[in-house]
Amino acid sequence: MASLAARLRDLELRTRPEHPDLTAALARRWEELPAHVKARNQMLGRRTAGCEGTHGVFPRCNLACTPCYHSREANRVRTDGEHTVVEVERQMAYLRAERGPGQNAQLIGGEVTLLEPDDHAGALQAMINHGRKPMSMSHGDFDYDYLEALALDPASGRPRFRHLSFAGHFDSMMYGRRGLKAPESEAALNPHRARFCEMFARLEAEHGVTHYLAHNMTVTPANVDEVAQVIRDCREMGFRMLSFQPAAFIGNTSRWKHDYREFSTDEVWRRIEEGAGARLHPGAVQIGDLRCNRTAYGAYAGERYVPLLDEDDERDARALDDFVTAFGGMDFVAPSGILAARVARGLARHPRAIASGAGWGRRFAARAGGLRALARQRPQALTYVMHAFMDADKVKPAWELLRRGELSEEPAVRETQERLQACSYAMAHPDSDELVPACAQHSVLDPEENVRLQERLPLLELPLAPG
Repeated sequence: MASLAARLRDLELRTRPEHPDLTAALARRWEELPAHVKARNQMLGRRTAGCEGTHGVFPRCNLACTPCYHSREANRVRTDGEHTVVEVERQMAYLRAERGPGQNAQLIGGEVTLLEPDDHAGALQAMINHGRKPMSMSHGDFDYDYLEALALDPASGRPRFRHLSFAGHFDSMMYGRRGLKAPESEAALNPHRARFCEMFARLEAEHGVTHYLAHNMTVTPANVDEVAQVIRDCREMGFRMLSFQPAAFIGNTSRWKHDYREFSTDEVWRRIEEGAGARLHPGAVQIGDLRCNRTAYGAYAGERYVPLLDEDDERDARALDDFVTAFGGMDFVAPSGILAARVARGLARHPRAIASGAGWGRRFAARAGGLRALARQRPQALTYVMHAFMDADKVKPAWELLRRGELSEEPAVRETQERLQACSYAMAHPDSDELVPACAQHSVLDPEENVRLQERLPLLELPLAPG
C-alpha cells in the first residue's frame, strides 16, 4: 500500500501543470524583476524563469571571431572532458534547486565540439538529469561522424538521445572555418549553413533522432546590410530560430575591429523584418527588458509569415493572459498521457482559456489565409530573436553596485542595472550562491575565471586561434 500511495503521489505531481518547485521559482523571479518590466505580456516569472548557460567549462575555440566575447585567456585553457562534465553537473544541480525543472539551458563556452563525443554526451545527460532542456552552442564546423558519435551509444549503436538541440553560429566575422578561412560575404557561408542543417536531417532519417536548430549571427557595421538576405537564404534550410546579436564591446579587446554603435537596435530589427517579408510583433510577448531582447513568434504559411500573436489585437492579449493563467510554466514536452492530464488540469483551473484559445485559433487561421490554405501547406514555425548585449565598461560599475545592494542615481548606470536585474539569460555560481546575468559573466567574471582555469588546465600546445 505504501508503494501504491507513493506512485499515486508521484503521478499527481507529474500531472500538475506546474511542478511546485517551478511555481516557487517563478514567484521569486517575478518579485526580483524591476517594476518597469512587470508588464501584462512579461513571461519572466510567469511562463519561464529564464534561459541558462554554462560557464568555465570549455572556453577554448578553434575559430577566431571579431568580436569575441571571451577574454584573451580563453584559448589558453585546454578542453578537458572530465572537468566539463563535473562542472556542468554542479551548475545544473544548482539551477534545478533555484529555478525548478523544465528550463532551457545552453551548453556553451568556447567550441562544444572540441569535446570528445562521449564527454559532450555526458554533459548533455547531466543537464537532462537535472531537468534542463539542453542546447549545444557551436560554430557548426564539424562532421557528420562527430554528430553520429554524439547521438548514438557506442556500445549498442542505438540512440542515446531522442532529440538534440543545436545552435549554429555563422557570420562573416568568423575566421578559420574549414574551406572558408576568411569569408568575404554572408552569402559565402550559405553552403556551410546548409551542410549544418543537412547533417541533422540525415541523423533523423537514419536514426530517428529529432532536432531543433537555431542560427546565430553577430551583427556589425560590416554585415548589417546583409541581414535581410541571410534571412531569405536561411528560411527553408531547416532552422527553427534565427537570432541576431548586435555586437558589444565585451571580451577580448584585440578583436574589436569596428565602431559597433554606428547603428541602432531598431535598425537591426528593421533589417530582420525586411528579410522576414512581414511586420513582426515583438510587443506581443516580452521576455525580460525590451532594450535587451525582442522575440517574434510565428510561422510561414507558404510565403506568408503569420505572427503567433498580433500585438495590436486586444483579443490576442486576452488569449495570452488566459493561457498563462491556465498553464503558467507548464512543460508541454511530456509523454502523451502525462501531457493530456496536465492540459486537462490547467483548463479545469481556468476554463476561460478554452474559449479564448478557440478564438485565437480562428484568428491565426484567418491571418494565414484560411483553413484551406493551412490544409494545403502545413505552417513552418520560425522564431525571430534579437539579443543586445551591453558594453563591458557599462556593466562593470553597474554590477559592482548591484552586488553591494546599491542602485545608482546616474542615469546610464541605473539603466544598465535595470537591464541586469531583468536579464533573461543567467549563469549558475554554486560557490557564491548566485545567478549571474550573462553580460556580467562575460564582462566581469570570465577574465578572472579563465586565468584560474589556465592554471588548472594548462594548454600543452599552441592556441588554436589568436588570443
